[in-house]
Amino acid sequence: MADPDTADRPIAASLLAWVGRDVVLDLSAPLVVLGRLERVTPDGLLLRDADVHELLPGATTKERYVLEARKHGIRRNRALVWIRIEQLVGVSPLDDVVLY
Repeated sequence: MADPDTADRPIAASLLAWVGRDVVLDLSAPLVVLGRLERVTPDGLLLRDADVHELLPGATTKERYVLEARKHGIRRNRALVWIRIEQLVGVSPLDDVVLY
């Protein structure tokens, strides 16, 4: 579901095509978030059935974690999560993650 003001934020407007798809959000914080993109507004993204994963030193790398989610599915730990658009560093559909 899109907010009528998304045209004011080019990033938000470009994400509308991915509503309903599983996405990977790279954030400025040491977190990676995976989930189904439910809603896009000028201020943020709402994800359903999401996995908010903290990237800890010495733990699994972000790349390996996302690859495992692509192979085996998202390990949901939140029914819904709201992410502010200012926190985004990168966004991609989960099914665009290249398996190797």
